Amino acid sequence: MTADPTWNGVALDAATALALLDWQREMGVDEPMLDAPVDRFAEPLRDPAAAAVAALAPAATQPVRAEVPLGTAGAGPGGLFDGDDLPRQAAMLAARATTLADLAAAQQGFDGLDIRKGARSFVFADGIPGARVLVLGEAPGEEEDRQGRPFVGRAGQLLDQMFAAIGLSRTAPDPDAALYILNVLPWRPPGNRRPEPAEIDAMLPFVARHIDLAAPQVVVLMGNAAAQAGLGQQGILRLRGQWGTAFGRPALPMTHPAYLLRNPIAKREAWADLLSLKARLGADQPAQP
Repeated sequence: MTADPTWNGVALDAATALALLDWQREMGVDEPMLDAPVDRFAEPLRDPAAAAVAALAPAATQPVRAEVPLGTAGAGPGGLFDGDDLPRQAAMLAARATTLADLAAAQQGFDGLDIRKGARSFVFADGIPGARVLVLGEAPGEEEDRQGRPFVGRAGQLLDQMFAAIGLSRTAPDPDAALYILNVLPWRPPGNRRPEPAEIDAMLPFVARHIDLAAPQVVVLMGNAAAQAGLGQQGILRLRGQWGTAFGRPALPMTHPAYLLRNPIAKREAWADLLSLKARLGADQPAQP
């Protein structure tokens, strides 16, 4: 039998130790510190997100590292781009992907963002590729980071209820009734903070390629980060409900379900936006013979 762990000389049982870890995570701790330094460069590279890739293709793919050939314009020593050229590096990696599985491996291999170091999971997508409606969110939260899927916490439950009210579901096998869901950032920011503009810019080529490969008919932009990525604008309370064009497709900005949980009175406007989406889908449906 092993002794209980200690903290500041005080013995801890398992439940107390887990509670302390949860508290540290909620405070935004993203890097453990040991008594002796660890040479991270001597450790093997992590495997790709097996769950995300396996769900999209029968055969596993290898991650594409975030290096580019020496001599490429903008590349520095070792073939790595600096921070200002991360969008160009991401665009090169994204352009090579011909399938969603390829893109998942390429995106997870992109090491230009520090937030990946503190995230538990790489959160790629959920739902049915080829669905008429693609929902673009902001970034994973705590529950999404734990499960490795977008929109599965309280906000995700509300999102499912909202779209179910107009006959759409992420689990529907029929693309006409299905949803495909992803976030601008595939890793959880520390402390659930908002995505930063530089992070959005770095991920934008992956998002654009992801939408091209998923081939939705319309895109729903959930929240400010999604509006920034798709429309180059923020101010979701001003933008919501106004159809525009994002990633070459009709796009509808909507308030994020997390905002609706904090401000239930705003659900009335969200319902109006859902009805607008339903009407748009019905108008685009081919006439029955």
